[in-house]
Amino acid sequence: MKKSIHSMFSFIQLFATQTTTMNSSGNDLSPEMKTYYDKRLLDYASANLVHDQFGQKRPIPKNGGKTIEFRSFSPLAKATTPLTEGVTPNGNQLDVKTVTATVSQYGDFIVQSDVLELTALDNTILEATKLLGRQAGMTLDTITRNVLVGGTNVMYAPKINASTGAETAVSSRAGLDNTCVLTVNLVEQVVAELRAQNAPTIDGDYIGIIHPYTAYDLMRDPDWRDPHKYADTTNLYEGEIGKIGGVRFVQSTEAKIWRDSTCPAQSGANPAYYAVFASLFFGDGAYGTTEVEGGGLQTIVKQKGSAGTADPLDQRSSVGWKALKTAEILLPSYLIRVEHMTRRYSATASAN
Repeated sequence: MKKSIHSMFSFIQLFATQTTTMNSSGNDLSPEMKTYYDKRLLDYASANLVHDQFGQKRPIPKNGGKTIEFRSFSPLAKATTPLTEGVTPNGNQLDVKTVTATVSQYGDFIVQSDVLELTALDNTILEATKLLGRQAGMTLDTITRNVLVGGTNVMYAPKINASTGAETAVSSRAGLDNTCVLTVNLVEQVVAELRAQNAPTIDGDYIGIIHPYTAYDLMRDPDWRDPHKYADTTNLYEGEIGKIGGVRFVQSTEAKIWRDSTCPAQSGANPAYYAVFASLFFGDGAYGTTEVEGGGLQTIVKQKGSAGTADPLDQRSSVGWKALKTAEILLPSYLIRVEHMTRRYSATASAN
């Protein structure tokens, strides 16, 4: 048994390091191996693309410059004028609004030595691909997140009197305190706002992206429903943790946290501010993002010797990624950012 496991490991190691076709240049990744590493990178990157998964997807433009176009369709007005018998009405037409954005390129790579490849017990190329895939996913997800939290449609959690339960409205981030937490009542207010804007749902519910520290507060409510109680577990979103108030919640450690001079002051802390959390709520079509597959995210593997005279002793190989990326809010009224604190974690949480 041990011998067969060792043989299998040796085969995998060989499979991972023999990444080029056998020709004079020694620098052409075979199509099969290119596909293999692209899939591995996408697998590890996709697990982190929580903010990306609900956006309107657009392919990376080929030979069309660096501009990408997103489209949204305006709803039709009510047709309240009665038809005249025998008379064909004027009809209507589609009103298509376009939003353009400029893509930017991001990427990173890892260089490894021939000695490491010869002596390491692990499949170093595959391990590097895992690390880079997670890094790529976090990077691309953060780019989308930063666009979404920059929207102008914002609500602040109200202050709640501990004795009476009375609410006091808050009008700025700095005006929050540790009673300003995300509650089911506030979630229902957000849902009412989205419905009032006729924001379409996604499979019957709105979506909320929250931090695990925020989830801790919400999941203590008796009306909280775990995913297996309302959905087939094979049809859950990436990061989905539960549902309440007409919102299916997705959890991400990359949900935005601020801890700077825009936040409430905290004496004796460094930095001297409380952490403020952003929870995003939206309906279908609220924003758009570039596709990750089809050229949006690529793996680059270079074998030893591929650098020519820059690597005269064939000592270095590398694996890396690069991606073209952008995101854009398409319908601001379909996206609401709620800024709030948490009783347990706002004193200690770090900005991200």
